[in-house]
Amino acid sequence: MSNMHEIEYEIHGDDMQFVDIILDPMEAVVAESGAMMYMEEGLEMEAVFGDGSQQQTGFLNALIGAGKRLLTGESLFMTVFMNRAPRKSKVAFGAPYPGKIIPVKLSEMGGELICQKDAFLCAAKGVSIGIAFQKRIGVGLFGGEGFIMQRLQGDGLAFIHASGTLMERILAPGETLRVDTGCIVAYQSTVDFDIQLVPGFKSKVFGGEGLFFATLRGPGRIWLQSLPLSRLADRIIAASPAAGGKRRDEGSILGGIGGLLDGDNR
Repeated sequence: MSNMHEIEYEIHGDDMQFVDIILDPMEAVVAESGAMMYMEEGLEMEAVFGDGSQQQTGFLNALIGAGKRLLTGESLFMTVFMNRAPRKSKVAFGAPYPGKIIPVKLSEMGGELICQKDAFLCAAKGVSIGIAFQKRIGVGLFGGEGFIMQRLQGDGLAFIHASGTLMERILAPGETLRVDTGCIVAYQSTVDFDIQLVPGFKSKVFGGEGLFFATLRGPGRIWLQSLPLSRLADRIIAASPAAGGKRRDEGSILGGIGGLLDGDNR
């Protein structure tokens, strides 16, 4: 019998989204620490080792589950929000950066989903949030997300987050898509993920796309993001004088005058 909590939800906003989770009495949702936006009366918060899915099978299993999260760079603890009120209550979770929140029913994904390390937002209590080791050394060394990604398992609802504009696509058996490694958000476990070297000397040196790209081979569903957070951060740093970057108009007299007028020259 499934031990997943059947939760309802509403997603609000366009590019800066948040999700309302509507909990019946004694229903619960688990989320990353710091993701909560607000919660109504009657809800109780509890920090748990790992994702809370192993708490019925003993402290050792819970500790192992928490230890796995350390390998993905996450906290040992997650937060469970339980509705103790005799009525429905809401708790909301906000996306950490501009993009889209994606609801995924794991029972429709074969009970498993692989996603990048920072994509998970929240899920129905009972969903297991573990790790997925990349089997090929090339994927581990050059796959953008490294050797370890997150594995979501269960049959309940999970919510992941993509940066920028979202693309969702179903790959047919044997169909292959070449993707920038940072643009991968999530994919079904039936999808084969590999890394290929960019062909051609000029493409490698002057193409600006890096030396490697990912190949996703079907069958299965994939989610891609148009603006990886790392790419956005690199552009901000490159344009920030405080971080050693330069303004695009610094070479012109108008650029200097503009800086004086808007207070950028200090």
